[in-house]
Amino acid sequence: MDEWKFEDFEIGASLGRGKFGRVYLAREKKSGFIVALKILVKSEIAESNATKQVRREIEIQSHLKHENILKLYGYFYDDLHVYIILEYAAKGEMFKLLQKKKRFTEQEGARYISQMVRALKYIHKKNVIHRDIKPENLLIGVDGKLKVADFGWAVHNIDNKRYTFCGTMDYLPPEMVCHQRHDKFVDLWGVGVLAYELVVGKPPFETKGNTEETFERIRSVEFSFPPYLSNACKDFISKLLIKEPENRLDIDEILAHRWIKNNTK
Repeated sequence: MDEWKFEDFEIGASLGRGKFGRVYLAREKKSGFIVALKILVKSEIAESNATKQVRREIEIQSHLKHENILKLYGYFYDDLHVYIILEYAAKGEMFKLLQKKKRFTEQEGARYISQMVRALKYIHKKNVIHRDIKPENLLIGVDGKLKVADFGWAVHNIDNKRYTFCGTMDYLPPEMVCHQRHDKFVDLWGVGVLAYELVVGKPPFETKGNTEETFERIRSVEFSFPPYLSNACKDFISKLLIKEPENRLDIDEILAHRWIKNNTK
């Protein structure tokens, strides 16, 4: 394949902004193929000391091929920018969809969770932990399929426990909040928080802007369910939001749970 360059693309509407730049709808001129083009500003990456992180994100995502993971077709750069060529997910961010609908039905929630977990099963097999599961990092394709999109906090090698404090406040597991070592079980906690947020409309440990209070609730796993949730849904979430990482449902148990099974027939 020839090296890409910026002139190869027609740039369309802005699809959103990321940490170090913007994402645009783009068309590859020769083929007419529609993509999302992520344009990162090199100076901003350097100022944030994130060169290694961006490299790792590209490297990890370009090796993942799964229907529920956003495809990374390639990347190129010039003096000022890094350009990442990504699959275009026509229905956009799950976060915006959720804001519009307030909350998803349990059936919708369970379907999304099942797709999320299939993607996790695949990346865990490849020795990658995601570490930042949340609606803002999930996109929805034209066919309604969930796509895991952001691998900014992902790391290789599950066997080594890690200490890095990363991810998003409402989604941090107790082991990170308590600065203990963590591994792939952080993603299973993330699935529990995501399931709750999808069917309730807000994360389970959210407080009014008070970080310490949120962390306290996470440390003591203190949350409650609204009355409208089914027992199967409550059981599912309760078996993931567990303080001891090893006691959380594993991937196969998640996929076999009655809440997922009954809603994804």
